Amino acid sequence: MGYQKDPPKLHFRGLVRRNGGAIAMPMDNDRIWTAGIAIIGDEILSGRTQDKNISQIALWLNLQGIRLREVRVVPDIEDEIVDAVNALRSRYDYLFTTGGIGPTHDDITVDAIAKALNVGVVHHPEASAMLTAYYENRGGITEARLRMARVPDGAELIPNRMSGAPGIRYGNIFIMAGVPHITAGMLDALTGTLQGGRPLLSETVGCWVAESEIAEMLAMVERTHEGTQIGSYPFFREGKVGTNFVIRSVDSDTLKTCASALIAELAALGREGTLGGI
Repeated sequence: MGYQKDPPKLHFRGLVRRNGGAIAMPMDNDRIWTAGIAIIGDEILSGRTQDKNISQIALWLNLQGIRLREVRVVPDIEDEIVDAVNALRSRYDYLFTTGGIGPTHDDITVDAIAKALNVGVVHHPEASAMLTAYYENRGGITEARLRMARVPDGAELIPNRMSGAPGIRYGNIFIMAGVPHITAGMLDALTGTLQGGRPLLSETVGCWVAESEIAEMLAMVERTHEGTQIGSYPFFREGKVGTNFVIRSVDSDTLKTCASALIAELAALGREGTLGGI
């Protein structure tokens, strides 16, 4: 009889309601769950609009125990959206898109994603009802406004308490608004519903030192503390060069041990490390 490993320990990270019941979503401590983002819109690429969704989605993903691995900014061109969607959804566990789901002719995200999935586009009856109710006292429903009820055939809805138009979920793809505060509401509705691992924790150590002076020591500290990653972020302030070192780990004890070791190694070189950064 061959050796059989014990199953990984699972922790439950939230209750998901399905058909009136509640299902606990497990958190896999060992598996690393990943995501990609496709930011869709000519206005981002032109510089006319500054994107704020990347940072808020990345922070939210980390709290869900999911690592953001890649971001692509894509123009309002159907074939380029299709290519990006197919690449990112196959490479990562989850794909989030923002932008291009409004009521105007250039909002083509739904059509492009449906094409990538090789499915049709339909008006979701629940979304149509939501929009009809929302616009009842706001000028009434129009053909343009009903465009926001269009989804890839077979999709589910993501609740949106900020405006009448819901987000869309199709398998591992989450199609969200480009307006940051609306995206934030959609993320809130998704909290606890995605399977993920342990959140990535971080601690910062700051020092008035050029990163090139302590590069070898930094690599040694990371190497001797398995399960950590150390990022180096130099700055120039008060006429001096300094660096903030961000240590990341999924284990809080490992994180603290590594931070203490880094401060000790800096002290051995005659440098003062500041926990929390400079």
